[in-house]
Amino acid sequence: MKISNILNALGIILVAFGVIMLTPIAVAVMEREYTSIIPFATASFISITLGLLFRKYGGFSRNFDDLRRNEGLLIVCLAWIVTAVMGAIPYLFYGLHPLDAYFESVSGITTTGATILTDFSLYPKDFFFWRSLSQWLGGMGIIVLFVAILPQFAVAGRQMFFAEAPGPTEEKVTPRITHTAKALWLVYVFLTLVEMILLVVAGMPIFDAVCNALSTMGAGGFSPHPQSIMGYQNSAVTWIVTCFMFLAGSNFALQYRFLIQRKPLALPQSEEFRFYSGIVLLGSGSLCIALLARGTVGLMDSIRDSLFQIVSIITTAGFSSADFALWSVAAQTILFTVMLVGGCAGSAGGGVKVVRVLFGFKYLKREITQVIHPQAILPLKIDHKTVPDDIQRQILGFLLFYLVLMTCSALAVTVIEGDGVVGLVGTAATIGNIGPGFGEIGPMGSFGGLSVSTKIIFIINMVVGRLELIPFLAMLHPDFWSFRQKAL
Repeated sequence: MKISNILNALGIILVAFGVIMLTPIAVAVMEREYTSIIPFATASFISITLGLLFRKYGGFSRNFDDLRRNEGLLIVCLAWIVTAVMGAIPYLFYGLHPLDAYFESVSGITTTGATILTDFSLYPKDFFFWRSLSQWLGGMGIIVLFVAILPQFAVAGRQMFFAEAPGPTEEKVTPRITHTAKALWLVYVFLTLVEMILLVVAGMPIFDAVCNALSTMGAGGFSPHPQSIMGYQNSAVTWIVTCFMFLAGSNFALQYRFLIQRKPLALPQSEEFRFYSGIVLLGSGSLCIALLARGTVGLMDSIRDSLFQIVSIITTAGFSSADFALWSVAAQTILFTVMLVGGCAGSAGGGVKVVRVLFGFKYLKREITQVIHPQAILPLKIDHKTVPDDIQRQILGFLLFYLVLMTCSALAVTVIEGDGVVGLVGTAATIGNIGPGFGEIGPMGSFGGLSVSTKIIFIINMVVGRLELIPFLAMLHPDFWSFRQKAL
């Protein structure tokens, strides 16, 4: 492993990220919040300076053609950690404790949406714009963005692209990886702009429409309103956000084929998309019945809120159209079940991913059939294609480690906080990049009152969950690091 490759790649990413961090300054100027220029100018300066220093010690190389897989994994992991540090710097100027600032930044850039804020009135508009923008950047992926816009990663981008890509398969929509990244961002930007326009037409203030659209397509859930989407008291807004959350949780490669390549059957022919839609319909129907059974909500409100919350949770967006922490145990159980699914592969959503859940069901079905017919050869297929053995092992390993990490984290937090709900639901919400949970960390609550140890555990959960465990798992193997020592 070449340290020069690591430093140069991180340097390029930090410089580009520092330039992006100047964006909130435009909001500060438009809103005449001139004192807010300093936090973002400072953060941008630090990011660019650190990036140039990395480039200097890396030899200012532009050739990443020989980038190896473990180098790509390490770059991706460090990129998310370091950019979150840069993203936390502006929060320090608004009085947040360094750990809280980093928690909020990690929650933003990993699109988790778990906030430590308790009083939204204390912060200016550019503060909330940056929260939403960080989620939008993280939704499609920091690395995917820079592979798309930076020519230095034209070849090496493949290693980093698939190290970050949300899903178990390497799916491309064009032969070249840079063109694939650009194609995905084209769909992403287009849908974001359409949602912004529709929200404004529906009566949402322009600034709020921009922030909520950025957070929606990033499947993040940060809203400038302290009561999330519920606070706008606008049914049209709720339905619009529901639709775009559903799209944010769908595979963007399929949406590219549907929208740009004009292949109308791209989505309905996908087995994962059909399974995803089925879960949404079944979950929202069950939740609607649970809400109606309680007798406190009308039929139309039950349909709207149940569909909204199921879509919000399965896509890991984390918005709320109602305070579901006050719902019945049956309703919360349905929501928690959906927490364990996540969005589609290749989407902005986090979690286990629908395709892995689909694989799990097919795998169990095959094993049961194999018991009855032990001599039968039963290939496991998704979309009429046999899933290779190495992909099967990777998915099973992912599911096992996800369960182990979730169990360990939940037990540790339960002991620390003395609250099983915070331990279990908080872990599911952070490792799945969902955001709000139940109780004190519910949609109208905050993670700010948790202990330092719990916040650190949840920060690790958010980063590892967003990276889909694979880079983290790879770095646990001694050969990952022993190879580095030999190369030096």
